[in-house]
Amino acid sequence: MISISVTALVFGVVFLAELPDKTALAGLVLGTRYRASYVFAGVAAAFAVHVVLAVAAGSVLTLLPQQLVHALTGVLFLGGAAMLLLSKGDGDGDEVKAPKDQSFWRVSGAGFMLILVAEFGDLTQIMTANMAARYDDPLSVGLGAVLALWAVAGIGIVGGKALMKRVPLSLITKVAAVLMLALGVWSLIEAVA
Repeated sequence: MISISVTALVFGVVFLAELPDKTALAGLVLGTRYRASYVFAGVAAAFAVHVVLAVAAGSVLTLLPQQLVHALTGVLFLGGAAMLLLSKGDGDGDEVKAPKDQSFWRVSGAGFMLILVAEFGDLTQIMTANMAARYDDPLSVGLGAVLALWAVAGIGIVGGKALMKRVPLSLITKVAAVLMLALGVWSLIEAVA
């Protein structure tokens, strides 16, 4: 059974962590040049693959003793928070080469490959694995993570430019880092208790 609270928590954390990521900007670039629905189909499929891999990895971690899992996830969340706070946040150097052919398979394939390669081992994938291990509820964690990633992709593809004008990227990054810091401290307290 799906836990609404776990799904909502995972959605919020993954959404905030992914929003300032370079792949949201890459989706924005592809979305401005090509049919948005084609781009979204490829990006959404790639994110679904990433979530399945992350949840599977996190589910394996549940076989370990709970105190060790809490300590490990706490350290990883704290590391993720540090990465967000210390990152420069520039999206330069990530050229998006889109296909000349505007067919569904070419455009969605380009979006799929871009996200598949760019997001492998990314912070949000690691966070999803951590939360799958922490909550031992792969369905709720997977649902929250994939919905968050799809929401960010949709925002990036359709309305990223408008959002970035209204909400500073640095604020989004700081909120995500604070949430990860809180989850890290909470996990470490549970590991000790």
